[in-house]
Amino acid sequence: MGLTLTAILLGIVEGLTEFIPVSSTGHLILASELFGYSSAQWSAFNVVIQLGAILAVVVQYWRTFWNAGIGVLTLQQEGLRFARNILVAFLPSAVLGLLLKDYIDVLLQSPSVVAWALILGGIAILGIEKAVTPGPSVGVAELPLKQVIGVGFAQCLAMIPGVSRSGATIMGALAMGVGRKTAAEFSFFLAVPTMIGASTLELADNHVQLASGGGVGWGEIAVGFVVSFLVALAVIRVFVAYVSRHGFAPFAWYRIVVGAAAVAWLAMR
Repeated sequence: MGLTLTAILLGIVEGLTEFIPVSSTGHLILASELFGYSSAQWSAFNVVIQLGAILAVVVQYWRTFWNAGIGVLTLQQEGLRFARNILVAFLPSAVLGLLLKDYIDVLLQSPSVVAWALILGGIAILGIEKAVTPGPSVGVAELPLKQVIGVGFAQCLAMIPGVSRSGATIMGALAMGVGRKTAAEFSFFLAVPTMIGASTLELADNHVQLASGGGVGWGEIAVGFVVSFLVALAVIRVFVAYVSRHGFAPFAWYRIVVGAAAVAWLAMR
Protein backbone atom coordinates (compact mmCIF):
# COMPACT_ATOMS: atom_id res chain seq x y z
CA MET A 1 0.00 0.00 0.00
CA GLY A 2 1.38 3.43 -0.95
CA LEU A 3 2.30 6.01 1.66
CA THR A 4 -0.34 8.51 0.48
CA LEU A 5 -3.17 5.97 0.52
CA THR A 6 -2.10 4.79 3.96
CA ALA A 7 -2.07 8.42 5.16
CA ILE A 8 -5.62 8.91 3.85
CA LEU A 9 -6.91 5.74 5.52
CA LEU A 10 -5.27 6.61 8.84
CA GLY A 11 -6.63 10.16 8.61
CA ILE A 12 -10.13 8.71 8.24
CA VAL A 13 -9.58 6.40 11.21
CA GLU A 14 -8.30 9.30 13.34
CA GLY A 15 -11.15 11.63 12.39
CA LEU A 16 -13.79 8.97 13.06
CA THR A 17 -12.45 7.87 16.43
CA GLU A 18 -10.75 10.85 18.15
CA PHE A 19 -13.87 12.22 19.85
CA ILE A 20 -15.93 9.11 20.44
CA PRO A 21 -15.04 6.80 23.35
CA VAL A 22 -13.40 4.03 21.31
CA SER A 23 -9.71 5.12 21.36
CA SER A 24 -8.25 6.71 18.25
CA THR A 25 -4.71 5.72 19.28
CA GLY A 26 -5.82 2.14 19.81
CA HIS A 27 -7.43 2.03 16.38
CA LEU A 28 -4.31 3.46 14.75
CA ILE A 29 -2.14 0.84 16.46
CA LEU A 30 -4.45 -1.99 15.36
CA ALA A 31 -4.56 -0.49 11.87
CA SER A 32 -0.78 -0.69 11.74
CA GLU A 33 -1.02 -4.43 12.33
CA LEU A 34 -3.87 -4.86 9.86
CA PHE A 35 -2.25 -2.82 7.07
CA GLY A 36 1.15 -4.37 7.73
CA TYR A 37 3.20 -1.22 8.16
CA SER A 38 5.66 -0.30 10.92
CA SER A 39 3.88 1.44 13.79
CA ALA A 40 7.24 2.84 14.93
CA GLN A 41 7.80 4.40 11.48
CA TRP A 42 4.36 6.05 11.62
CA SER A 43 4.39 6.98 15.32
CA ALA A 44 4.99 10.70 14.74
CA PHE A 45 2.35 10.74 12.00
CA ASN A 46 -0.21 9.07 14.27
CA VAL A 47 0.21 11.72 16.96
CA VAL A 48 0.56 14.82 14.79
CA ILE A 49 -2.51 14.17 12.61
CA GLN A 50 -4.55 14.36 15.79
CA LEU A 51 -4.01 18.11 15.51
CA GLY A 52 -6.29 17.99 12.46
CA ALA A 53 -9.06 16.60 14.63
CA ILE A 54 -8.26 19.22 17.29
CA LEU A 55 -8.60 21.97 14.69
CA ALA A 56 -12.08 20.63 14.00
CA VAL A 57 -12.98 21.35 17.65
CA VAL A 58 -11.68 24.90 17.37
CA VAL A 59 -13.66 25.48 14.18
CA GLN A 60 -16.85 23.90 15.53
CA TYR A 61 -16.67 25.82 18.83
CA TRP A 62 -14.84 28.93 17.64
CA ARG A 63 -17.35 31.22 19.29
CA THR A 64 -16.82 29.53 22.67
CA PHE A 65 -13.03 29.86 22.40
CA TRP A 66 -13.32 33.43 21.14
CA ASN A 67 -15.59 34.47 24.02
CA ALA A 68 -13.34 32.70 26.52
CA GLY A 69 -10.27 34.45 25.13
CA ILE A 70 -11.96 37.84 25.28
CA GLY A 71 -13.14 37.02 28.79
CA VAL A 72 -9.61 36.23 29.94
CA LEU A 73 -8.18 39.39 28.40
CA THR A 74 -10.89 41.56 29.97
CA LEU A 75 -10.88 39.61 33.26
CA GLN A 76 -14.51 38.53 32.94
CA GLN A 77 -15.43 35.79 35.40
CA GLU A 78 -16.94 33.34 32.91
CA GLY A 79 -13.91 33.46 30.60
CA LEU A 80 -11.51 33.11 33.53
CA ARG A 81 -13.43 30.11 34.92
CA PHE A 82 -13.46 28.44 31.50
CA ALA A 83 -9.69 28.86 31.11
CA ARG A 84 -9.12 27.77 34.73
CA ASN A 85 -11.16 24.58 34.29
CA ILE A 86 -9.37 23.58 31.09
CA LEU A 87 -5.93 24.30 32.60
CA VAL A 88 -6.62 22.48 35.87
CA ALA A 89 -7.95 19.41 34.06
CA PHE A 90 -4.97 19.41 31.70
CA LEU A 91 -2.23 19.54 34.36
CA PRO A 92 -2.38 15.95 35.73
CA SER A 93 -1.87 14.35 32.31
CA ALA A 94 0.77 16.94 31.39
CA VAL A 95 2.86 16.11 34.45
CA LEU A 96 2.41 12.34 34.30
CA GLY A 97 2.90 12.31 30.54
CA LEU A 98 6.33 13.90 30.90
CA LEU A 99 7.32 11.60 33.76
CA LEU A 100 6.10 8.38 32.11
CA LYS A 101 6.78 9.11 28.43
CA ASP A 102 9.32 6.31 27.93
CA TYR A 103 6.97 3.76 29.49
CA ILE A 104 4.03 5.05 27.44
CA ASP A 105 6.10 4.74 24.25
CA VAL A 106 6.64 1.05 25.04
CA LEU A 107 2.90 0.48 25.54
CA LEU A 108 2.18 2.17 22.21
CA GLN A 109 3.97 -0.70 20.47
CA SER A 110 1.65 -3.35 21.96
CA PRO A 111 -1.55 -4.18 20.03
CA SER A 112 -2.48 -6.78 22.67
CA VAL A 113 -2.64 -4.03 25.32
CA VAL A 114 -4.97 -2.11 23.01
CA ALA A 115 -7.24 -5.10 22.46
CA TRP A 116 -7.71 -5.84 26.15
CA ALA A 117 -8.10 -2.15 27.02
CA LEU A 118 -10.90 -1.89 24.44
CA ILE A 119 -12.75 -4.78 26.07
CA LEU A 120 -12.28 -3.62 29.66
CA GLY A 121 -13.12 -0.03 28.73
CA GLY A 122 -16.33 -1.15 27.05
CA ILE A 123 -17.36 -3.04 30.17
CA ALA A 124 -16.56 0.03 32.30
CA ILE A 125 -18.71 2.26 30.08
CA LEU A 126 -21.66 -0.11 30.39
CA GLY A 127 -21.25 -0.16 34.17
CA ILE A 128 -21.05 3.62 34.48
CA GLU A 129 -24.01 4.15 32.14
CA LYS A 130 -26.10 1.80 34.29
CA ALA A 131 -24.95 3.07 37.68
CA VAL A 132 -25.01 6.86 37.32
CA THR A 133 -27.63 9.46 36.59
CA PRO A 134 -26.17 12.28 34.47
CA GLY A 135 -26.70 15.79 35.77
CA PRO A 136 -28.07 18.77 33.86
CA SER A 137 -26.23 20.28 30.92
CA VAL A 138 -24.31 23.39 31.95
CA GLY A 139 -21.46 25.42 30.52
CA VAL A 140 -17.91 24.19 31.08
CA ALA A 141 -17.19 27.41 33.01
CA GLU A 142 -19.87 26.44 35.53
CA LEU A 143 -18.27 23.12 36.53
CA PRO A 144 -16.89 23.13 40.10
CA LEU A 145 -13.21 22.43 40.68
CA LYS A 146 -13.93 19.07 42.33
CA GLN A 147 -15.41 17.71 39.10
CA VAL A 148 -12.75 19.37 36.96
CA ILE A 149 -9.90 17.81 38.94
CA GLY A 150 -11.62 14.42 38.79
CA VAL A 151 -11.86 14.62 35.00
CA GLY A 152 -8.20 15.64 34.82
CA PHE A 153 -7.09 12.53 36.69
CA ALA A 154 -9.49 10.36 34.68
CA GLN A 155 -7.75 11.57 31.51
CA CYS A 156 -4.49 10.07 32.80
CA LEU A 157 -5.97 6.59 32.26
CA ALA A 158 -5.80 7.27 28.53
CA MET A 159 -2.01 6.95 28.68
CA ILE A 160 -2.77 3.24 28.35
CA PRO A 161 -3.39 2.78 24.60
CA GLY A 162 -6.90 1.54 23.92
CA VAL A 163 -8.45 3.22 26.96
CA SER A 164 -9.53 6.31 24.95
CA ARG A 165 -8.89 9.87 26.07
CA SER A 166 -12.43 10.94 25.24
CA GLY A 167 -13.83 7.80 26.88
CA ALA A 168 -11.89 8.33 30.10
CA THR A 169 -12.79 12.02 30.38
CA ILE A 170 -16.45 11.64 29.40
CA MET A 171 -17.04 8.63 31.65
CA GLY A 172 -15.12 10.28 34.48
CA ALA A 173 -17.33 13.34 34.15
CA LEU A 174 -20.52 11.26 34.07
CA ALA A 175 -19.43 9.36 37.17
CA MET A 176 -19.19 12.70 38.98
CA GLY A 177 -22.66 13.81 37.94
CA VAL A 178 -21.89 15.92 34.87
CA GLY A 179 -24.51 15.94 32.10
CA ARG A 180 -23.85 14.00 28.88
CA LYS A 181 -23.64 17.05 26.60
CA THR A 182 -21.43 18.96 29.05
CA ALA A 183 -19.18 15.92 29.53
CA ALA A 184 -18.72 15.52 25.77
CA GLU A 185 -17.97 19.19 25.19
CA PHE A 186 -15.58 19.38 28.14
CA SER A 187 -13.74 16.39 26.67
CA PHE A 188 -13.52 18.18 23.31
CA PHE A 189 -12.14 21.38 24.83
CA LEU A 190 -9.67 19.51 27.03
CA ALA A 191 -8.35 17.71 23.95
CA VAL A 192 -6.96 20.98 22.57
CA PRO A 193 -4.09 21.58 25.06
CA THR A 194 -3.61 17.85 25.64
CA MET A 195 -3.04 16.94 22.01
CA ILE A 196 -1.03 20.08 21.25
CA GLY A 197 1.31 19.09 24.08
CA ALA A 198 1.56 15.45 22.92
CA SER A 199 2.19 16.48 19.32
CA THR A 200 4.88 18.96 20.35
CA LEU A 201 6.74 16.26 22.28
CA GLU A 202 6.43 13.82 19.38
CA LEU A 203 7.73 16.35 16.87
CA ALA A 204 10.67 17.15 19.13
CA ASP A 205 11.54 13.46 19.41
CA ASN A 206 11.20 12.76 15.68
CA HIS A 207 12.37 15.99 14.04
CA VAL A 208 15.49 14.36 12.62
CA GLN A 209 13.51 11.56 10.99
CA LEU A 210 10.96 13.99 9.54
CA ALA A 211 13.62 16.40 8.29
CA SER A 212 15.51 13.61 6.52
CA GLY A 213 12.65 13.14 4.06
CA GLY A 214 12.89 9.36 4.22
CA GLY A 215 9.79 7.24 4.69
CA VAL A 216 6.86 8.99 6.34
CA GLY A 217 7.38 12.73 6.03
CA TRP A 218 5.63 16.06 6.00
CA GLY A 219 3.67 15.26 2.84
CA GLU A 220 1.95 12.27 4.42
CA ILE A 221 1.39 14.22 7.64
CA ALA A 222 -0.27 17.04 5.67
CA VAL A 223 -2.60 14.58 3.91
CA GLY A 224 -3.52 12.85 7.17
CA PHE A 225 -4.03 16.22 8.88
CA VAL A 226 -6.53 17.47 6.28
CA VAL A 227 -8.44 14.19 6.12
CA SER A 228 -8.70 13.87 9.91
CA PHE A 229 -9.88 17.49 10.17
CA LEU A 230 -12.70 17.05 7.65
CA VAL A 231 -13.88 13.72 9.07
CA ALA A 232 -13.68 14.88 12.70
CA LEU A 233 -15.66 18.04 11.90
CA ALA A 234 -18.57 15.89 10.72
CA VAL A 235 -18.24 13.44 13.62
CA ILE A 236 -18.32 16.14 16.33
CA ARG A 237 -21.63 17.51 15.10
CA VAL A 238 -23.30 14.11 14.95
CA PHE A 239 -21.78 12.74 18.17
CA VAL A 240 -22.99 15.47 20.55
CA ALA A 241 -26.53 15.28 19.18
CA TYR A 242 -26.54 11.48 19.43
CA VAL A 243 -25.20 11.02 22.97
CA SER A 244 -27.44 13.77 24.33
CA ARG A 245 -30.41 11.55 23.45
CA HIS A 246 -29.13 7.98 23.46
CA GLY A 247 -26.08 7.66 25.72
CA PHE A 248 -22.83 5.72 25.23
CA ALA A 249 -23.82 2.04 25.38
CA PRO A 250 -23.50 1.43 21.60
CA PHE A 251 -19.88 2.61 21.74
CA ALA A 252 -19.24 0.26 24.67
CA TRP A 253 -20.54 -2.75 22.73
CA TYR A 254 -18.49 -1.69 19.71
CA ARG A 255 -15.36 -1.61 21.88
CA ILE A 256 -16.05 -5.08 23.28
CA VAL A 257 -16.66 -6.61 19.84
CA VAL A 258 -13.60 -4.98 18.22
CA GLY A 259 -11.41 -5.79 21.23
CA ALA A 260 -12.50 -9.44 21.27
CA ALA A 261 -11.95 -9.73 17.52
CA ALA A 262 -8.48 -8.20 17.91
CA VAL A 263 -7.58 -10.61 20.73
CA ALA A 264 -8.64 -13.56 18.60
CA TRP A 265 -6.84 -12.28 15.50
CA LEU A 266 -3.60 -11.54 17.37
CA ALA A 267 -3.71 -15.01 18.98
CA MET A 268 -3.92 -16.69 15.53
CA ARG A 269 -1.01 -14.79 14.00
